[in-house]
Amino acid sequence: MFWTLELASYLEEAPWPATKDELIDYSIRSGAPIEVVENLQELDDEGETYESIEDIWPDYPSQDDFMFNEDEY
Repeated sequence: MFWTLELASYLEEAPWPATKDELIDYSIRSGAPIEVVENLQELDDEGETYESIEDIWPDYPSQDDFMFNEDEY
């Protein structure tokens, strides 16, 4: 399983919380690249509900990780 910011961005608007099957369905319906679907299919499926992209990709960067100050603009 290999995630990039571009691939993970396709799940930002997903209906969280969601199961693996719901995320796969959402990815297909939203036209996400096949790599997103393949990554989701590789998840261990124990009926778990994922609360956010961080549950799938723990290293997903948050806004705090970027050195951009919105107040300056």
